[in-house]
Amino acid sequence: MSKKPGLTVLAGPTAVGKGTVSTYIRDNYPEVWLSVSATTRAPRPGEKEGVHYFFKSAEEFDALVADGQLLEWAVVHGQNRYGTLRSTVEAAIAEGKSVLLEIDLQGARQVKEAVPDANFVFLAPPSWEEMVRRLVGRGTETPEEQQRRLETAKLELAAEPEFNHTVINDDVERAADELVSLMGLTPHQR
Repeated sequence: MSKKPGLTVLAGPTAVGKGTVSTYIRDNYPEVWLSVSATTRAPRPGEKEGVHYFFKSAEEFDALVADGQLLEWAVVHGQNRYGTLRSTVEAAIAEGKSVLLEIDLQGARQVKEAVPDANFVFLAPPSWEEMVRRLVGRGTETPEEQQRRLETAKLELAAEPEFNHTVINDDVERAADELVSLMGLTPHQR
């Protein structure tokens, strides 16, 4: 099952493991080009400029928006902005690469307007309880931020029907292999 390389958008609720699945794909599927988002949020421990995100000041981000240099962008959790640099995605597709965009729901909706023939995949948690456990367990947010993200997640879960496919993140390797298969690539044999 091989299909023309193109754009696949991965989105889902907060704390569902989008970053974990994307990192697994980056580490195990070099044939997939993972888009790196720009963001106004501060780096988390271990995150590297240009690898995990392009960290931008509010002013730098404003300039990217004003110049139409973002394929999509959004304010996430009412605080920080995230966006996808149009030039890097278009260049990768022009080079014949299979591109994976790991973004939030607002961004996925913007990409759907800009690139309606992209492949849209919703990453879902095995259960609500597991998603709460993951969010609280990562310990990177305050209790207030955790509550805000859980409220956002309820709304995000309701968006699943807007996507072409749903992948349940019950096991990172399995979910990544299913996503790669939906991209038209052959999953690795284990």
